[in-house]
Amino acid sequence: MEQVYLLLIILLFVLAISDLVVGVSNDAVNFLNSAIGSKVASRKVILIVASVGIILGATFSSGIMEVARKGIFFPDHFLFSDVMIIFLAVMLTDIILLDLFNTFAMPTSTTVSIVFELLGSAFCVAFLKTLDNDNGLSILHTYINFDNAVTIVSSIFLSVAVAFTVGMIVQYISRVLFTFQYEKRMKTIGVIWAGLAVTALSYFLIIKGVKGSSFMSDESVQWFENNSLEISIVSFLAWSIIFYILHEIFKINILKIVVLFGTFALAMAFAGNDLVNFIGVPIAGLESFKEWTGSGLQPDELLMTSLTKPVKTDTYLLLIAGTIMVLTLWFSKKAKSVTETEVNLGRQDSGTERFKANAVSRGLVIGARGIGRGLMSIIPKRALVQIEQNFKNEVTISEDDAPAFDLVRASVNLTIASVLIAFATSLKLPLSTTYVSFMVAMGSSLSDRAWGRDSAVYRVSGVINVILGWLGTALIAFTISGIFAFVIYQFGLSMVAVIVVIAGITIFRSFTYHKAKERKKTLADKLMAQTSLIPVNKALIEINNRTRENLAIANQLFQKSMEGLLKEKKKPLKKSIEELDELIDKSEKFKSNLIKFINRMDEDEAITSKVYLSIYELEQDLNESIKFIITESLDHVKNMHSPLRKKQMKGLESLTIKFTEFMNQAIAVIHHSDSQKMNKLISMKRETLDEILNLMEVQIKDVRKKGQSKRTSTLYFNILLETKNMVNTTSRFIKVFKKNSVKA
Repeated sequence: MEQVYLLLIILLFVLAISDLVVGVSNDAVNFLNSAIGSKVASRKVILIVASVGIILGATFSSGIMEVARKGIFFPDHFLFSDVMIIFLAVMLTDIILLDLFNTFAMPTSTTVSIVFELLGSAFCVAFLKTLDNDNGLSILHTYINFDNAVTIVSSIFLSVAVAFTVGMIVQYISRVLFTFQYEKRMKTIGVIWAGLAVTALSYFLIIKGVKGSSFMSDESVQWFENNSLEISIVSFLAWSIIFYILHEIFKINILKIVVLFGTFALAMAFAGNDLVNFIGVPIAGLESFKEWTGSGLQPDELLMTSLTKPVKTDTYLLLIAGTIMVLTLWFSKKAKSVTETEVNLGRQDSGTERFKANAVSRGLVIGARGIGRGLMSIIPKRALVQIEQNFKNEVTISEDDAPAFDLVRASVNLTIASVLIAFATSLKLPLSTTYVSFMVAMGSSLSDRAWGRDSAVYRVSGVINVILGWLGTALIAFTISGIFAFVIYQFGLSMVAVIVVIAGITIFRSFTYHKAKERKKTLADKLMAQTSLIPVNKALIEINNRTRENLAIANQLFQKSMEGLLKEKKKPLKKSIEELDELIDKSEKFKSNLIKFINRMDEDEAITSKVYLSIYELEQDLNESIKFIITESLDHVKNMHSPLRKKQMKGLESLTIKFTEFMNQAIAVIHHSDSQKMNKLISMKRETLDEILNLMEVQIKDVRKKGQSKRTSTLYFNILLETKNMVNTTSRFIKVFKKNSVKA
């Protein structure tokens, strides 16, 4: 039996390593988004700073590890066999849940995950134990630490409102003080702000953080606490003098130092607060195993009273965990995807919006505008004019190489989030770093007027989606963890192997999905993401490549839609709808970047702008035609209308062959046009249009005959007309490239 539980302990630590990888991939957004969004330095420098913060913060997380042992349930009422079931259910659920959120690039809370997983699995095991007890559910409170659980959960969700409000207020004050032309006020306000920010970060990370350190003596901790005020005053004066010298003598942008220091501090606070989410459970499992092996009792005879005692985690375990977190930070592609989501929601300019507007977001924006107008009617006009001057943004950030927001907002995000998280850590509350950092960033975005008339409904919709995802995290974590605990408790430890297989399959599928999703980024998409100006000739080549790729996709979609219609199969039609949505989404991104691209063109490069506008217009026409064909065909098959007649089916089969050949030839001409290929294309176009005309004439005659289905005839005519439009639209693509001499 001892060997079995030893294998389970090993499994817990294997899961912990995996959990560190998927967890950091999601939580990296918490401390990277401000530095990356403001482009304070290269990504490599930002990662180095964050890595140092993680390693140091990991050694400060020893004290908060107690949450996993006794924060949610009373271990002295559970047997060793019980707590092992609880811990296994928690870790298996956590790795599945976090990986799914990473795959869809949605930031979620590892803290909420672990708390509700512990609550779900412990509640399930406690419930099953009480069924055999005469007192029944009345003693359930002796197993679950409901008071502490409520405190932890309420503090987590309260942090959403607090972080948003504080971030909004501090950013508003900061913008009034600095304005968007902050360089003019760096000598005075900038020096004081930088001194206060770094002092606040130093105070909470060092003075408050040392309480949880695994290597600080009690005497050292006491000295820091007794002299905290004096240390803060000296720190503020020292930092202010240093920043003044750096700005005046060395001409260094001191806000960059604040942002990098804030990145370090938030990474440190993250590691100190969130490390328990990843290794707290396995370490508690290891301590339980050691206690059991030394007791000489059976697994179902030993009560885990030992877990109620405070135990400091070995520093080497914390450093190993910190190292794994750092490696994940550098090499995880999913971490980059999640970071992009939050930066996108907080950027200063409008453009591509990942989230669609909905009724709730529209209602909130309308309500906020109404409140704003009411407040403006109260405030004196002279004060409003002065405030507006401070918010006048003359800085153009529409260039592709521009930051998503400036250093003032980045410093506010990092300072406020770090202070709130470090303060919670000092109180041993597992505050959600995701909730705090995200809501501070959203609050500062709102007060900084990043959510303008053109973007507000989309940004609010994005925030709503993320928050709903957080609530879903709690519900899903509680449910799945409870189910896993129930299965293991009822059917034995052998079920752990089954659940491990399920987890492995789930993670593998999410990995392949994410990899395929990243592969779908086209060269044209990457063109828009580049941070330097693109030579005109390269831009024209890229648009040529984009057009050929989109025409090839449209051709494939046409073939799949005809296959589904003629064979009356919904699957190829539904698959075509999904691929069409991706094509339309690419077109929307292309549209949102058109203005950016045109703005950066010189006057003598007008030809490129004209090509881009023409291509976008033609893409819309092509997408509309293929969308109509697919949706009409799917409705026809889905609603089980009368099938096409044999003559109609043969006509569409023949047309599909001619259309496919025409599209392939058109793609070849766009790629490398010559007189021979062009002549062949003209001939194929004439043949395809003649084929469509002949099919229409035959159908017109057949319609006059009795027994014809009106729905089928209408569908047939619509397909022929839209195919004709696609042929003509494709020909117009070629004219654009030929007229402007654009070749790949």
